Amino acid sequence: MPLWAYGYVDPPPADSDYSKKCTVQRPVDCARGGTPPDDGRKRTLPGGTGEWTVTEIANDYGPVDWYPGDHPKMPDIVAHGDKARGIRACALCHFPNGTGKPENAPVSGTSVQYFMNQMADFKNGLRHTSDKNKANAWEMPLMAAALTPEETKQAAEYFAAVKYYPKNKVVEADVIPKFAPNANNLFLPAAGSNKVPLGNRLVEMPDDPDDAQNIRNPHSPFTAYVPPGTLKKGEMLATTGGDGKTIRCDVCHGPGLRGLDPVPAIAGRQASYLARQLYDMQIGTRRGLWSPLMKDVVAKLTEDDMMALAAYVTSLSPQ
Repeated sequence: MPLWAYGYVDPPPADSDYSKKCTVQRPVDCARGGTPPDDGRKRTLPGGTGEWTVTEIANDYGPVDWYPGDHPKMPDIVAHGDKARGIRACALCHFPNGTGKPENAPVSGTSVQYFMNQMADFKNGLRHTSDKNKANAWEMPLMAAALTPEETKQAAEYFAAVKYYPKNKVVEADVIPKFAPNANNLFLPAAGSNKVPLGNRLVEMPDDPDDAQNIRNPHSPFTAYVPPGTLKKGEMLATTGGDGKTIRCDVCHGPGLRGLDPVPAIAGRQASYLARQLYDMQIGTRRGLWSPLMKDVVAKLTEDDMMALAAYVTSLSPQ
């Protein structure tokens, strides 16, 4: 498993299996829980609505919507979830504009059909993760099962109507800011100016950890650091197939990799997320309705190939 794609610096303990802890029926009970420390200070964002504490910002059943002008009116299930059923608001993890963060999925700009297919795959046990300790991967199947068909459709139609907001960039480097994963396996840069060798991995983290993690700014930029030469290799694999190593991405994902319904748009999305999907499909933990289309694409890929492809695709403009 490419540790960097799942937010690990070191391998998790051998007995680390969150799926064994998550045996309940309420989706929220699968969440790791906990919010960033709250000093009671009210936070604001330029052009954002209101001022809020960290606890208010991260309300499971009504997270702050800093930029309501970014999107249509949210359905109640997206904005608030359902506390009685333990369904957290979609907007909590994926943000009201659907961009999410590297440890979860970008959902804005996906077609209604693709969204519905993925929720069905979660519900039917066809979409899991290679990291058994990834809490949100166990929460999602329970959430898909708990939602009514109408609620799922409302969420699908909403996120399909929201244009994906570009906030990810890729930088080739030998050394990068010192970092560490948080409890949800999101890499965060450490305070200060210390640097560490990147090595042979992809490290994706917010440019401003307070802005991204505590204030939860849906516009907060992220940078994916990769070794020199990675983007050129990724472009070669994505645009030519690498002399039989894989298949050109645009054959299914369309011009600019902006989607060809029901195949999703992938350009500009988070590199860590993209790499996880390649690996999960390769080993078979993601095996839903449309996954067979990816079988020959991923069969021969090494972890370095996945890093290169993910980095290149993230570097593309989503619009």
